[in-house]
Amino acid sequence: MSVSIKIKNAAKSYGAATIISDLSLEIREGEFFTLLGPSGCGKTTLLRMIAGFNTIEGGEFYFNDRLINMIDPAKRNIGMVFQNYAIFPHLSVKQNVAFGLKNRKGPRALIESETQKFLELMKIDEYKDRMPSKLSGGQQQRVVLARALVIQPDVLLMDEPLSNLDAKLRVEMRFAIKEIQNRVGITTVYVTHDQEEAMAISDRIAVMRDGSIQQIGKPKDLYQRPANLFVSAFIGRTNLLGATLVVDGGEALQRFSEGFEVGLANVKDEFMRGQEVIASIRPEEFVISMDPNAGLRTVVDGSVFLGLNTHYLVRRDSAQQLEIIQESRIDEIIPGNSVIYLTVKPEKISVFTEDGSRNILEGVRNDNEPSEGA
Repeated sequence: MSVSIKIKNAAKSYGAATIISDLSLEIREGEFFTLLGPSGCGKTTLLRMIAGFNTIEGGEFYFNDRLINMIDPAKRNIGMVFQNYAIFPHLSVKQNVAFGLKNRKGPRALIESETQKFLELMKIDEYKDRMPSKLSGGQQQRVVLARALVIQPDVLLMDEPLSNLDAKLRVEMRFAIKEIQNRVGITTVYVTHDQEEAMAISDRIAVMRDGSIQQIGKPKDLYQRPANLFVSAFIGRTNLLGATLVVDGGEALQRFSEGFEVGLANVKDEFMRGQEVIASIRPEEFVISMDPNAGLRTVVDGSVFLGLNTHYLVRRDSAQQLEIIQESRIDEIIPGNSVIYLTVKPEKISVFTEDGSRNILEGVRNDNEPSEGA
């Protein structure tokens, strides 16, 4: 059985340091929900509060309608996957997977059948008689995941489970974890600081900073319409350019210091006034031109060819360096010191208030603030 999770006004402190303050969120039954943020933002603390490993000093935690604040961790029916695998080195793969079921003293036939089922589901049946020391990192992680799922938990909690794997194995295990979660349909709460990882596997993501949630949404929503400057800069790469919002005759445009202007057709009514703003332009949202009248003048500092795409580092007249990603051309890469001109895809860029606290464009969706949606 899978459950929904509701957290109301959660609080947690260590001495004088407040780690989480007045945090609320809802995780839907069966969804893959990720807590994403920099180190020290409170994401692991929150996960451990859900698990019962950290005390809850304020707020209410529910599995469905069941208040779990005072329920012993062993009775919350959770599966847990840690950063360090915590595999029992003296037990075989099969014995590791069966461990939780044996602790629950179920019928021997059921233990055998369920263990075999998850050995096959995680594609580690051929290794069932091996000892952990004979397994690769990816194989060990599959053992841990099988052990967590075989007990049929209501919730699966995962704390940086891929951080000890090399880059290739991390990508492989992302797909494996998401595939298994889809097949089993279990409510999963996943902690990571890796933005790409979160984008690849999550149904929804909560971006955290200093113990508070900045925005909750689908990966696409967070990337394309971040609620504030922190989310924009943390999810993927972006270029930040100061500009002035100019409103004339009901039309809005942003004007950069070099005189380059970009029309904006989707500014929220409440922000339709002259003001200083910050434009967030992702590397792939620039368009390169050789026409001096086309846009922002820049000079190429260098380039990196990566097959499908070529990454350019360019410099504005203000000496600010920008990153551009373009589909690789069949002819030569633009050489260093070349002068190029940049336009943008105005429907894709984001524009924030001068203090970075709000996105002024329509289309921002934040599940923690339903009234913000467009």
